[in-house]
Amino acid sequence: MSKKEVKTNAMRMLDRAKVSYTYEEYECDDFTDGIQTADKLGYDHKLVYKTLVTTGKTGNHYVFVIPIEAEIDFKKAAKVVGEKSVKGWVHVKDLLSLTGYIRGGCSPIGMKKQFPTVIQEDAKELEYMHVSGGKLGMQIRLAPLDLQKVAKAEFADVIRP
Repeated sequence: MSKKEVKTNAMRMLDRAKVSYTYEEYECDDFTDGIQTADKLGYDHKLVYKTLVTTGKTGNHYVFVIPIEAEIDFKKAAKVVGEKSVKGWVHVKDLLSLTGYIRGGCSPIGMKKQFPTVIQEDAKELEYMHVSGGKLGMQIRLAPLDLQKVAKAEFADVIRP
């Protein structure tokens, strides 16, 4: 018998919402970026998305889910969430206490608190996408509209051209 399946908070939320998904675990001892992960698993880069947790000028936090090769456009992102400005990611030392996830394992699903979440609008055109499964060494594959539903997200253009 193989080892017991370990469910992450993201997976439990998907199960509760009766969302169809698959996951893949891979060897990973510490942080690797999305590009390295996609290459390791043989995934098309266009299907793999990273999760960025940012802070607005008001102090509120926002989650952006963008393609691994893309860069966030902070002006567009701020406009979408109704802030004057949005600044870089939450500091690594604060990520776990804020989201319940660590760097490299931060999923847009199942954070400690529901933050306003925005998925790059191009994802709507995909049949499926990959996002972090909620721990290092795990990727979840699901339909973009299912991610939108479970993460209570909206689609918008938030990346640099």
